[in-house]
Amino acid sequence: MAMTIKVYEVDREGRTQVIRPESEVTPLKEPEYSHAFPACKCHICIEGIS
Repeated sequence: MAMTIKVYEVDREGRTQVIRPESEVTPLKEPEYSHAFPACKCHICIEGIS
C-alpha cells in the first residue's frame, strides 16, 4: 500500500510554498530503530507500576 507525501512551508500570512512536489512512498513495515522513541525513564515505567 503506497502513501503520498508533499513537503511545503507556510509563512506567517498562511501562504504555502511547495518545497517538494507530491510523490509516492512505500511505508516500512516497522520503523527503523533510529526513528523509535527512546524508552520512558519515569518512575512508573522503570518500577513497572500499572
